[in-house]
Amino acid sequence: MTEAASVVVLSSGGKDSMFMLDTLMHDPAWRVEALVTTVNETNRRVAMHGTSEALLRSQAESLGLPLTVIGLPETCDNAEYERRLAAGLEPFRQAGIDRVACGDLFLTDIRRWRERSFESMGWQSIFPIWGTPTQDLARRLVEAPWRIMITCIDTHRLPESLLGQSIDENFLKALPDGVDPCGENGEFHSFVCDGPGFAQPIDVVPGERVLVHERYLMIDLKPA
Repeated sequence: MTEAASVVVLSSGGKDSMFMLDTLMHDPAWRVEALVTTVNETNRRVAMHGTSEALLRSQAESLGLPLTVIGLPETCDNAEYERRLAAGLEPFRQAGIDRVACGDLFLTDIRRWRERSFESMGWQSIFPIWGTPTQDLARRLVEAPWRIMITCIDTHRLPESLLGQSIDENFLKALPDGVDPCGENGEFHSFVCDGPGFAQPIDVVPGERVLVHERYLMIDLKPA
């Protein structure tokens, strides 16, 4: 029997990351060693998602996985991103791990960029849920035990009333025509409060709303 290969999971704490994690956990070919996430080093939040480091740590604790948090500057070009990420991943490299899992679904340009970036750092990137039809995935994510909150919306694409809502049948029905049901074109971002593998759900309450770049509206989810 072939020994499972070690992998770290690049995670935002959102639905694609957590669905990818669940996929890997059910695949005997892989052994998940840790979650890795990047945050703004000033506000300690995930870019575009607005999710706080505190919630990410609660999520990792519920999943029973180590979490490595890598800080990025407010203005971060590709070279600095790769430098910071490589430094944050170095302990895994020293432990003999050189594979990182990414939760992209169908954006080819993003996948190619990740492949090039990680290759330049000496890492092999894998894409466990690549090609999963987003209509099918969205339908799976409304079922128990998944509980997913919308943390950010593109106000040019979605009504503000959907911010802070759970992904359920009503949410999917409310999406305007042309919006991907998984938000893969940046229409919305999310945080997973409960799902497969969680020892306990993460209870959250809505905080203030913040408009970023005059377009993206985020909600500050706080631990209940």
